[in-house]
Amino acid sequence: MADTPALARPASLRELFIAFTVLALQGFGGVIAVAQRELCERRRWLDAREFVDMLASAQVLPGPNVCNLSLMIGDRFFGWRGALTALAGMILAPMALMLLLAWGLGEASSLPQAQGLIRGALGGIAAVAAGQIIGTVLKLSAPLREHELGWPACLGLAALALALVVQWHWPLVQVLLSLGGAACLVSYALLKRQAARRAQETQA
Repeated sequence: MADTPALARPASLRELFIAFTVLALQGFGGVIAVAQRELCERRRWLDAREFVDMLASAQVLPGPNVCNLSLMIGDRFFGWRGALTALAGMILAPMALMLLLAWGLGEASSLPQAQGLIRGALGGIAAVAAGQIIGTVLKLSAPLREHELGWPACLGLAALALALVVQWHWPLVQVLLSLGGAACLVSYALLKRQAARRAQETQA
């Protein structure tokens, strides 16, 4: 079996800034849809398991998950300077484009012939964004097959979380604290048991 290629790292803060700017400009419908491909497959700064672990941490922290993720990745390589650089790369270019787009839509909304075109364009973008999110969920589920809880348990937890939010309208905070907290405790117990078993095998 071929060895897994070693992970790389950004050579400078400039490379980190450019990488997150490029990532942000590809993020139509959400950066997460392309972040895994850009950071894990193309640049190889993270492996799939590390990316999922960081994304899970970013998801449960307050604030936008992509901003939390950029802060964690930047801090991993260059400390607080990297965190600020990655966050700046993530928000500066999209913010400038959004201000320009908001101005353009405001000007175009006064033209009757442009209103139908704008609604149709935004509807098409929404459909593409939904497809990107679904594809990302399926792609990010691959590392869960090696999770300590096992693939069936992870799939069951995901289905239960979806039902709690969609069917029973639970607030996300309650889902994270209850279901996520229970999953963390069970995972911790399994990891502790595995560590004890390995220690016994080493001593034998």
